[in-house]
Amino acid sequence: MGKRRAGRELLRSLSKKQKKHLREFGEEHPFFDKVSGRPEATQICELSEDSDKSSAESDSETEVEQVSGYHKLLATLKTSPESESEEEEDESESEEAEESEAEMDSERSQEAGEAEGGEEDENDVPEEEEATDTAEQMLSQEQADGTDTSCDPRHGVIEEFTDVKHESEFSLETNFMEEESGDCNADRRDSSSSQALPEDPFKQHMDKELEKKEIEKMSTLPRTSSQNQLISPAVMIYFQVCKVWYIRLLSVVGLFFFQWPRLGQVIFSSTLEKQKSLKADKEVDVKQLHLHKPLESTWPKVNKQFLSAVDKPTDSCFTPLQRELFCIMNSYRDLFYPERNALTNGEEIRHAYCLHALNHVLKANAQVLSNNAKRRDRKPGTDTDDHRDQGLTRPKVLMIVPFRECALRIVHIFISLLEVNDKKKIDVSNKKRFKGEFGSDPEEKPPNLKRPEDYEAVFAGNIDDHFRIGVAILQKSMRLYAPFYSSDIIIASPLGIRTVIGAEGEKKRDFDFLSSIEILIIDQADIYLMQNWEHVLHLMKHINLLPLDSHGVDFSRVRMLNLNNWSKYYRQTLLFSALQDPQINSVFNKHCFNYTGQVAVRNVPLTGSISHVVVQLPHVFRRLEADSVTSVIDARFQFFIDKVLPEYRDAIMSHTLIYIPSYFDYVRLRNYFKKEDLNFTHICEYTKKAAVCRARRFFLKGEKQFLLFTERFHFYKRYTIKGIRNLIFYELPTYSHFYSEICNMLKARDSGVDPTWTCTVLYSKYDAQKLAAVVGIDRTAQMLQSKKNVHLFVTGEND
Repeated sequence: MGKRRAGRELLRSLSKKQKKHLREFGEEHPFFDKVSGRPEATQICELSEDSDKSSAESDSETEVEQVSGYHKLLATLKTSPESESEEEEDESESEEAEESEAEMDSERSQEAGEAEGGEEDENDVPEEEEATDTAEQMLSQEQADGTDTSCDPRHGVIEEFTDVKHESEFSLETNFMEEESGDCNADRRDSSSSQALPEDPFKQHMDKELEKKEIEKMSTLPRTSSQNQLISPAVMIYFQVCKVWYIRLLSVVGLFFFQWPRLGQVIFSSTLEKQKSLKADKEVDVKQLHLHKPLESTWPKVNKQFLSAVDKPTDSCFTPLQRELFCIMNSYRDLFYPERNALTNGEEIRHAYCLHALNHVLKANAQVLSNNAKRRDRKPGTDTDDHRDQGLTRPKVLMIVPFRECALRIVHIFISLLEVNDKKKIDVSNKKRFKGEFGSDPEEKPPNLKRPEDYEAVFAGNIDDHFRIGVAILQKSMRLYAPFYSSDIIIASPLGIRTVIGAEGEKKRDFDFLSSIEILIIDQADIYLMQNWEHVLHLMKHINLLPLDSHGVDFSRVRMLNLNNWSKYYRQTLLFSALQDPQINSVFNKHCFNYTGQVAVRNVPLTGSISHVVVQLPHVFRRLEADSVTSVIDARFQFFIDKVLPEYRDAIMSHTLIYIPSYFDYVRLRNYFKKEDLNFTHICEYTKKAAVCRARRFFLKGEKQFLLFTERFHFYKRYTIKGIRNLIFYELPTYSHFYSEICNMLKARDSGVDPTWTCTVLYSKYDAQKLAAVVGIDRTAQMLQSKKNVHLFVTGEND
């Protein structure tokens, strides 16, 4: 009651002018700012995270602010107990260093709730009730805008925080070019000069009007491929047998490759463009790339860290790899690059596609803001059909990444590219909250266990894989946690986006925000094979569909390509992976319809990972026959239980590890082993830690003859299994370097070489791609065409 009475006294102490100003403008009166006759005690309060929007906040996050009684009253009127309680839950899940601040925030929340409860007192003055009602209406309207829900990285599904208080500031419909910059004339000149040029790739791609005949042609006819170097016989056999990358490639007569200095062998395919030469730019002038302000000046500084590692430094602001990749990106063609490596070129590639995505968003937004000013200044009765510059929904770029750490790095790159210098910092809304949810705690790092370098690079930072965040960008400000329909860029994991899209029959599902995606970036696609590839396929089925609701769009500003449901023919897809896999190839072949064509890098492995096996070991490759891709699963299982397993049933063949890439094959073999009452143990990605320790101990001591071992467990844990004497690869590994890692585990316990060590590998003609990555392309061609079904390789010092 005391706190409630104090809140009423603060309201009563306001003059009529102060109450009126508070009700109309929601802020302190500039001339009548004295709230009470006695001075208010200085209090230490935590700023609301929704108002953290300065990039300089990161340098002063630990500072406290003195809050006056007037601002405390204003916060009481504008904040609801529900929103405060959500902030309390989020604060309680953050680091222990912020616990004291969370307690103070909780006290402030209680005061706010009691003060609002006291506003219904009969003694309250009419001005007080009116101000409270106005504040509540504003709050309810803001809460209605935040429609996105997700999950907390540490707990279950809760209502996700979305920033709705900066809606008008980042709205494209209500802002003009003059508000975007202090020097409006300079910005207009820059915008008009950069976008009026016909050779601007953005204008060329988005303004091209396709005819209905061309759309029908792309949807029915196969793409033509053009290359400029003849394929060697071994490579021809490779493509003919495994039928990878592009099934329709077989129907083309005369296959050629483009040979680029850094990317290597490149294949270009298109339905509309035939036999077009695709050459790499030897030197790139930043001024000719049509980069939007301020990227032209910030990119060389941001990318300087990679230029120092180049062997032959030049005046170019791109590395050789970035130059060739950006040449393809900037032409708005689809791209598949299957040689991304987290250790070597991963960050180079991330910086390159972030530059392209940000450049696209800035150009698109500048076009909208410029047309807003033209529409405002136009004469009555003027035709406005020339100002079609938007999609059916605002999100333009969708970036799919596996972990929160990846999203954190992407946002940091965006901020660096938008900041001209240290003095001109951009405003970043909710930056503190973003760091707390997407950053990592150094104390949470696991013990110093020995792991390969590639493992440390992939699993660095926060590796939570359930997240999504909307980002709205204007030239001098960025808004994190923007609602999806107010975002320019959406950064999400496959699981995070899948939970929003939902499944058929679910009541709460939404995928309208994917209707006008113009650039789709799927980074580290190989990791999704280890997570759940179905989420990626589900996304591709729901992207660029007509929305079910208008979402307040101005149809007079929507491009005709969106109204005609032709968005997928304009969408650019950038796909990066560490390997070539049939499932990844299928997405690139079946779900990419860009009218400008598709570019895929296709370098075949020459040696293979078997050359990295250091132990002296005989490798027996046994080929199984299958009539089709669908029948190979059953054929492999029958081949294993009929011809391979009987050879290892003898007690002499103990300590046998069976490496199984597919979880479904693992379950099938586990059930069969239980049915046959074989002496075995098993480890998969779902096995608890205690069970893993028992299985490893039993296998090491020989108490269990067989150990079923899944690839996903090895991917996420990288444990060294000791005591292996016999190896069986039920199927070739997805990652070729896993083959040498597993084989080299044989020397983990025994100091010398055991002549009884064995290694058996099962493969079929449909595994040609994986086989080439293990033994090399030349040996693969021989093994697939040979009449013999068994091939022997011996590795080691005496090889």
